[in-house]
Amino acid sequence: MNTTPARIPRLRGDAGAVSVTVAYIGMTVVLMAAILLGGGTVLAARAHGYDVAAEAARAGAQQIDLATYRAIGVLVLDPGAAQAAAQHYLNTAGATGTVTVTGVTVNVTATSRHRTPILAIFGRPTVLVTSTASAGPHTGGIP
Repeated sequence: MNTTPARIPRLRGDAGAVSVTVAYIGMTVVLMAAILLGGGTVLAARAHGYDVAAEAARAGAQQIDLATYRAIGVLVLDPGAAQAAAQHYLNTAGATGTVTVTGVTVNVTATSRHRTPILAIFGRPTVLVTSTASAGPHTGGIP
């Protein structure tokens, strides 16, 4: 009586199939993580770019013509001072852009570069962001 277990014949074509599958899954996970982190970095850069434009516009909107306000009680911007203040904020923040003052509105278009370490792997070490914001003076409810 033979007590040796029967051998199951092995297919020759599936050697290493698990290794290849694991390699593909690993590469897919790394690629998805890079896309998510890179996308998050780009969204954060856009939010920061908008913040810079909005803050520059607010800095310009604070430059009211005090003589006119004291004389007739109407808020009017000092165009030269408003433009200079907004441009100074852009320069301080490391951005470039344009500032226009029309009536009682300061319009700022800011352009800035943001580092993206995750996207540097794919050849995009920085992202160029352009944002636009406007602001105007107001009394905050004080007559």
